[in-house]
Amino acid sequence: MKNFYKSLGKRIKKLRDEAGLSQEKFSQMLKMKRVSISQIENGVRKLTAEEIAKIATLFNISTDALLNLEEDIKVVLEEGKKITPKKKREIRISVPQKNVEKFKEVLLYILNKVGSKPNIGETVIYKILYFIDFDYYEKYEEQLIGATYQKNPYGPTPKEFIKIVSLMEGKDLRKIKDEYFKYPQTKYLPLREPDLSILSAREITLIDQVINRFADMNATQISEYSHNDVPWLTTDEGKIIEYETVFYRTTPYSVRD
Repeated sequence: MKNFYKSLGKRIKKLRDEAGLSQEKFSQMLKMKRVSISQIENGVRKLTAEEIAKIATLFNISTDALLNLEEDIKVVLEEGKKITPKKKREIRISVPQKNVEKFKEVLLYILNKVGSKPNIGETVIYKILYFIDFDYYEKYEEQLIGATYQKNPYGPTPKEFIKIVSLMEGKDLRKIKDEYFKYPQTKYLPLREPDLSILSAREITLIDQVINRFADMNATQISEYSHNDVPWLTTDEGKIIEYETVFYRTTPYSVRD
């Protein structure tokens, strides 16, 4: 854990430098003492969940993105173009167009159902998508969305999410910054109904089951719940969660008959 905070401190310092902020200015924006910022960047002071949320909001990124310390992960949405290799070390996730379209419609389905609820922010949506994908795979041994999930301290994170949502903003959904019990929260509100022709009846049934299970949980509750699921437990920090691990789930989490 000590190495985690040291790496996180370096990441925060890099973001601050890239934003052209001095420690003094940064501390003023966060309403913290400058010495605290120095301690954080040097990895000698732990951050609270509230401080992590504030820093993520300041840099306009999700907390999961801030806490991703392992590798740069490049999400590539296939559009029939040749992918040019990058020199920078990264994992490349190639997402077929049909998966992109399915991701969009499933997300819009969730948002139309429960997106307006005050507890449904970005973190809760991440976990709902995770359980939709992994429950469906366990039950039918087929992928529904087939998104790529990374293990982060706050639970599984779909790596395609930010890229796909950026394509949807303004025409399919609206992104807003809000607060939930004084904590910063990123919400998404739908601008259209989902196209259900892209989903089968059994897919919709399972999605509804997952929504019904988790729609009343807040970010902390659903994150803690996901931490006891075998796929998350058996994956190293920052690594991609393998779908096959779902077949080793314990009884409380298993959805197989």
